[in-house]
Amino acid sequence: MEKGFRAPVAARDRIRAALATDMIGLSFEMTLDEMTAGTRLGLKACRARWLAMYLAHVGYGWPLDRVGYAFGVNRATASAGCRWSEDARDDPAIDALLDRLERQLRDLCEAPRLDLAA
Repeated sequence: MEKGFRAPVAARDRIRAALATDMIGLSFEMTLDEMTAGTRLGLKACRARWLAMYLAHVGYGWPLDRVGYAFGVNRATASAGCRWSEDARDDPAIDALLDRLERQLRDLCEAPRLDLAA
């Protein structure tokens, strides 16, 4: 993650960004720590993180500014990641995976909320 400027982000957006990141991490056998390290990421971790940003962008319908805020990066970084991810969809396996993850993400987020205190 980038250091420095941090926009205020709602807890709900951070939770949703973490969900997208975890789903991509599970799919590519990457840990959350590998994908969000405070140092320069390796190629695999960087691409996985871009896919998580893209999944949040298309799955939640978030604009790139909001994706950047939720993932702790600037809009240009979120945009570059989403462009790479869109190009990666030329691979049928990645395209099918992203379609499936996007459906699952929406299903989870649209499920009725329950009150655990009741």
